Amino acid sequence: MSKIILITGASTGFGRDTAETLSRAGHRVFASMRDPVGKNRHHAEALRAQNIDVVELDVTSTRSVENAVAAIIEKTGLIDVLINNAGVASAGVTEAFTPAQASALFDVNVLGVHRVTRAVLPDLRRHKDGLIINIGSVVGRVTLPFFGIYGASKFAVEALTDSLRLEVSQLGIDVVLVQPSAYPTDMYASAGQPADGARAAEYGAVGEIPGALFEHFSTMFAAADGPNPHDVADAIAGLVAQAKGTRPVRTVVGDSFGADTVNTATAPVQAGVVDALGLGHLETITNA
Repeated sequence: MSKIILITGASTGFGRDTAETLSRAGHRVFASMRDPVGKNRHHAEALRAQNIDVVELDVTSTRSVENAVAAIIEKTGLIDVLINNAGVASAGVTEAFTPAQASALFDVNVLGVHRVTRAVLPDLRRHKDGLIINIGSVVGRVTLPFFGIYGASKFAVEALTDSLRLEVSQLGIDVVLVQPSAYPTDMYASAGQPADGARAAEYGAVGEIPGALFEHFSTMFAAADGPNPHDVADAIAGLVAQAKGTRPVRTVVGDSFGADTVNTATAPVQAGVVDALGLGHLETITNA
């Protein structure tokens, strides 16, 4: 069954591939991005050439988000699926990132998810149906050194997803999380670096480790059996196709770095806490 789908951060990377994959599957896709008539004009034109709708949406601007969502609903009458994909990465000595850098990253990766979700939820609640897919990361479960700020933002997305999933389950809305591993995408290639180079230099040899990590990942990406970013689009398409109530809460894609083990270990703990509060019924989504 064809669905109306909004994807954030769809100019390149996972978002772009997912938009194209879902469109080929017969869905009407709204690929959102910043500045589709300027910086991202070529990306927007390429998507429109595939009969994919393009909408301007900046996840850091409440007005931009609300205008984009309203425009989609005016055209289609509703939104069936929201894919919160927009995100930025960072890697380096945590102390060397400035507070402004950390704030900007959280504005996209965490507050951006909340802004777009908050704009779409009234429509999902109105027709008592829908699916929200948040794109997290394996480093939202397993911490890697030098990915502290990025990982913290993805840990936050984990909490937002779990809480929201329970809050809207009785309204007929499904909320799930995809946890991609490291893949060769534009987001990874453009990961933010610490602005305070002097502090990073004070770490000596330890401060040189992030560069070595990037070299390792680059070698892994270039290998003949390297990870294929399309795995993520396939996983998302699979979740969209699944029936309500049958979707896994979390889906790891690629090398889990142990995130799958953490998922398995913490699931009964999380469920036990909710049950102890007398809210176990929220774990089951209603078909209302």
